[in-house]
Amino acid sequence: MALHLIKLCVGAESIDDLRHWVAERSLVAMAAGLPAQSSHVTRMVPKRVDELLDGGSLYWIIKGQVAARQPLLDVVSFTGGDGINRCELILGPEVIETAPAPRRPFQGWRYLDPKDAPRDLSAGGGDLGDMPDDLKRELAELGLL
Repeated sequence: MALHLIKLCVGAESIDDLRHWVAERSLVAMAAGLPAQSSHVTRMVPKRVDELLDGGSLYWIIKGQVAARQPLLDVVSFTGGDGINRCELILGPEVIETAPAPRRPFQGWRYLDPKDAPRDLSAGGGDLGDMPDDLKRELAELGLL
């Protein structure tokens, strides 16, 4: 069964910011002859890699709310030039908007059990892409999303 990661999307003000960053990184990867993908480097290396790569995603928290996810394609451990072990999370190019779910800030990443993961907004049958983020947050807090 898939396992997910959850992490703060530091510096992003909206899902559009995240989409812009992912598109830029995907273009850089394609220019280097790699598949369209983005990546995120983190210090801690997950121990449950097989479960993560069995359909897992990285869920992004933006402004205190889980807001989107990206499929996890690979987890690559490496040692940086400073001798510190790090991890590169290879992510798919698609940013999938999720139902907003409040989360407190934390450092690094955490595992996210599938039963605790917010549903994709596209799975709800309606297109909420044009709705302002603050309205989506309010509807989610009321339990209407």
